[in-house]
Amino acid sequence: MRNLAKFMGITLLVAGLAACDGKTDDKTAPVDKGASAAAATQPISLLDGKVSFTLPQGMSDQSGKLGTQSNNMHVYADSTGQKAVIVIVGDNTSDSLETLANRLQAQQQERDTNLQVVTNKSIQVDGQTLQQLDSIINAGGEKAYSSVVLGKIDNQLITLQITLPADDQAQAQAGAEAIISTLKIQ
Repeated sequence: MRNLAKFMGITLLVAGLAACDGKTDDKTAPVDKGASAAAATQPISLLDGKVSFTLPQGMSDQSGKLGTQSNNMHVYADSTGQKAVIVIVGDNTSDSLETLANRLQAQQQERDTNLQVVTNKSIQVDGQTLQQLDSIINAGGEKAYSSVVLGKIDNQLITLQITLPADDQAQAQAGAEAIISTLKIQ
């Protein structure tokens, strides 16, 4: 439960950063969404290679810059803070992943009465059952697409949260799914 509270705090931090920095000053940034973006991805490996995924172009490790957590939290974000992937490695729990996702959803709804739940479902990744909760959250007047994947790996609770601007929900959902589709568990 304590790890879930930490997770929600980090979620609000990232959403707050995204809301504070709603626009980038770099007007010359390339808008290419084609093959060159896919070629510039960055592989991430955690827990001695047991969990891996690929970050899209423009995201880098911000773990030491956001928050004071040490070994159990990894933060990856773009330069604006609008796009972020947060991985929290916590203690295992006897609660089911579905129960944890439902609890997380209830906590999000307490904080954001306009919360839109897109999906709350079980997914399979390399033979492991994980729980995915996708929602649209509001922070500081800005909408963010949040995709949270929960899993139990090696007696640890792994939480992967992807937060993207939700100006275009279909694009944000596709961006989150692109990251989740690269998730590998050994």
